[in-house]
Amino acid sequence: MKFSSKIVLTLGVLMILITSCTDKFEALNTDPNRPKDVTPGVLLGQMQYRIIINNVSASRNFTNELMQVDAPRSSTSGQGLHRYVVQPGQAVWSAYYDRLTDIQDIYNVSERLKENNYKAIALVYKSWAYSILTDLYGDIPYSQAIKAQEGNFSPAFDKQKDIYIQILKDLETANTLFDDTKALTYGGDMVYNANVLTGSKNVGIQRWKKFANSLRLRLLLRISKRDGEISVNQQINSILSDPSTNPVFSSNADDAIFRFPGTFPYFNPYYNARLSDWSAGNYYTKYFLTKLNSSSDPRRAIWMSTVTVSGASVYQGIDSGFPPSLEYIVGRNSSYNDILKTLPQLGIMMTYAEVEFIKAELALKGFNTGKTPKAHYETGITSSIVQWGATMPANFLSQSEISYNATASKEAQLEQIMLQKYYAFFFVDYQSWFEKRRTGYPVLPRGTGIPAENIFPSRVPYPTYLQSLNPTNLQLAVTSMGGDKSTIKVWWEK
Repeated sequence: MKFSSKIVLTLGVLMILITSCTDKFEALNTDPNRPKDVTPGVLLGQMQYRIIINNVSASRNFTNELMQVDAPRSSTSGQGLHRYVVQPGQAVWSAYYDRLTDIQDIYNVSERLKENNYKAIALVYKSWAYSILTDLYGDIPYSQAIKAQEGNFSPAFDKQKDIYIQILKDLETANTLFDDTKALTYGGDMVYNANVLTGSKNVGIQRWKKFANSLRLRLLLRISKRDGEISVNQQINSILSDPSTNPVFSSNADDAIFRFPGTFPYFNPYYNARLSDWSAGNYYTKYFLTKLNSSSDPRRAIWMSTVTVSGASVYQGIDSGFPPSLEYIVGRNSSYNDILKTLPQLGIMMTYAEVEFIKAELALKGFNTGKTPKAHYETGITSSIVQWGATMPANFLSQSEISYNATASKEAQLEQIMLQKYYAFFFVDYQSWFEKRRTGYPVLPRGTGIPAENIFPSRVPYPTYLQSLNPTNLQLAVTSMGGDKSTIKVWWEK
């Protein structure tokens, strides 16, 4: 069989085209937006978003009800956090351990690439996440956690004291690792934008360093009853006495907040929340509103909706811990303002306001903070109002409901500090509950529908699925802690 010259030419052209396409196939089918290598920058931003949405949801669905920020409109079962009924695992166990895996990956990759700033950020996140987990549950897997790839699927539970010791060491390490002369090589930071230099300095890294030391102050104050077992007072003094080495938050610009950009996929977790899920089923409580109303607190306009009573727009609340037979009428009380659903600054980890209230308490206890308890107290209130985008009214701090009473007993001054710290903790994960457990403040009224045997909780019982996944180590932890009820006090609370 003979082929014409045209057929031969056509076949030749086809062979050239096929060969050419084959050579370029890999290039044509490579996604230019998909990184070839895993870098800490690839992991960081996604982790920052995923971990904070857990916290925002935890504050809205757990802390706000337990701490009488809000209460359900109807609660006929006799259960509920507002009646001090805490279900096992009713927190963020799985979600946090999932993110801690991401944090460990960031640390490991950063160590391999010799990227100390990423390592330090990972240590801050690790310390922050584990501090919340251990304050929720008590003893938890720590030293053997996140080791499934090494074949450890049943990690031992570490004692809370040992966890705190290592957390504090990790934060000190992070403080020394941060280098504000370098930008984050691979970018990715969605909290402080430490991806670039401003002149010769990295302002974002400076703020991460402040976060590390501010978090140390929070946790040292939390375990202050245990000074002696851990060198709490010595460590507090070392931070306060050397602010150049151990800087803490000094303005609202330092706030550790994941500010939701409002672009896909980084939306505020309540962006698309239905009315029934967002505001129709819960109302603010009378307790939460009383002081805010008496002082005409400007944060109300951002936090809550108004209702019309006798022709006037007012902020009105309901009782917490009410009897199961009671049901509040739809639309008659203040609930969550729709502004919060798109508010960028809802992703709060720690704020300048909190640091000022910490310093107010430390100054009250005799630590040298450089200012009086009153000065820190007033700055704490002011910075919280600024943080939420509200305007400080004239003479707000001089009102009888707000004015700091420096002549009162130390206990009365502490109560005043803690009440305003409670308001500053709005949407800050579980912190107001942790501080209530530590200090007893604020003093919450007991609802008439709370059974006499129900006691204000000190922890969350372990998730029930651990009974099948890690039964031996779970039982050891339960025995060590003295039980698994919500009334069992953790190490720092005893």
